[in-house]
Amino acid sequence: MDLVFQDAEVVDGTGAPSYRADVALDGGRIAAIVKEGAAAGCQRPTARRVIDAEGLVLAPGFIDMHAHSDLALLRDPDHGAKAAQGVTLEVLGQDGLSYAPADDRTLGEIRAAIAGWNGDAGDVDLDWRTVGGYLDRLDTAHGGRGIAVNAAYLIPQGTVRMYAMGWADRPATGAELDRMRALVAEGLEQGAVGLPSGLTYAPGMYAPDAELTALCRVVARYGGYYCPHHRSYGAGALTAYAEMVRLTREAGCALHLAHATMNFGVNKGRAGELLALLDEALAAGADITLDTYPYTPGCTTLAAVLPSWAHEGGPEALLARLRDDATAERIRHHLEVTGSDGCHGVPMDWDTIEISGVTDPALADAVGRRLDGWPAARRLLLADRLGPTILQHVGHEENVRAIMRHPAHTGGSDGILQGAKPHPRAYGTFPEYLGRYVRDEGVLSLEECVAHLTSRPAARLRLPDRGRVREGYVADLVLFDPATVASGATYAHPRTLPTGIPHVLVAGEFVIEDGRRTQALPGRAIRRTPVA
Repeated sequence: MDLVFQDAEVVDGTGAPSYRADVALDGGRIAAIVKEGAAAGCQRPTARRVIDAEGLVLAPGFIDMHAHSDLALLRDPDHGAKAAQGVTLEVLGQDGLSYAPADDRTLGEIRAAIAGWNGDAGDVDLDWRTVGGYLDRLDTAHGGRGIAVNAAYLIPQGTVRMYAMGWADRPATGAELDRMRALVAEGLEQGAVGLPSGLTYAPGMYAPDAELTALCRVVARYGGYYCPHHRSYGAGALTAYAEMVRLTREAGCALHLAHATMNFGVNKGRAGELLALLDEALAAGADITLDTYPYTPGCTTLAAVLPSWAHEGGPEALLARLRDDATAERIRHHLEVTGSDGCHGVPMDWDTIEISGVTDPALADAVGRRLDGWPAARRLLLADRLGPTILQHVGHEENVRAIMRHPAHTGGSDGILQGAKPHPRAYGTFPEYLGRYVRDEGVLSLEECVAHLTSRPAARLRLPDRGRVREGYVADLVLFDPATVASGATYAHPRTLPTGIPHVLVAGEFVIEDGRRTQALPGRAIRRTPVA
């Protein structure tokens, strides 16, 4: 064998009770598991290297069901933000906006629209135009060596709409809808695992339900899933959740609700209403999962909170509207008085908005500050050309706890790695679950929490040999100390790495060894498993 972990406490990802065992790896897979007290004659496995795992939990590698590492994996071979947490697979293309499929026009617009998530991309050669091309680029990144951890991709509905019909705020024509269906099918055939939407982000938010249902029917044919950031997490949250359940059931498509929570003052203590809605749909036969991060603030771009009509025509059109005093006053009225659809129908409370990043270094003094009103927001949007990212302090701890207990729950960081002061979830989500919510506060048992972070997301992704500690499975593994594992990331110091996670392996190779990042790049693009 290549490697044996001796006397590990195995939490296998199924939710079953843990057990002590020796776990042997060979050829990038789990070759043997010999439980303590195995029948006489069953010898302990031997290997070229043996590691004493006494006191450590050995679990499947964690799957980040909502990541924004689309360019970070290509830009930074280290990618310690995720590797150090025990993440061995990230799902990209989230919130309906990413870089494939695209043509030259679309790529330019996408770079501007999501610079706050991924930077302006000027340091990355965007030489692909298709989903398959992007996945191939992940496989051959960093001089052909690959990437730090594995990555799957969702074909983004907003990007598809932008490609097919630009930034028009209207229903698609028949020809445009046909073009979108063809792009979605092509992306799924090339390896995408599903379709995400950002229904508070332009231009995806302009799509009516009939259009989304038509695209979900294509996704269903390929065995993928629909992953919406739905139309409201605020004033219309329950209606928005019900809309997603209804249209996916009509399309016969699996549903995975992105960063599913209930935010803003109107939803304090209302998580039970959401869970009752989901339980009723599940009992009726719906296929539903969801992901959350274990924090109360959200994180997005400052431009995203503006009303949808202001985005029509694309980033340059939005900047022109912001420069015009009369139009800017109209935007302010929608934000502060009526409640912008970009801000979930809730009138803006500027005290909840904290700048977490800018793209222009000359504006760095803005980071960490709360906005003191629309004039300051407008000036910053224009000066940074829509680049600022924000923390939005609008969540409720009781809602976070209630939702993470649900059997359909999985873990997702929604980690935006850009900015001088990013949300700590980017560096801390998975150890935060294990340390605070399992060990310190007992919200979840260790076995149940690991299942939420491993086998349940693997099942949603239809991965036949990942997400469990089982013989024959790919050796994507994490070893952590249950007594010390903790997130080091805080709001003041958000890039601090976690503690208590000494070893992380991707396909049997150490990406974290003895608590330090190795130079290994064993990660690859994980393509959709074809429907049998």
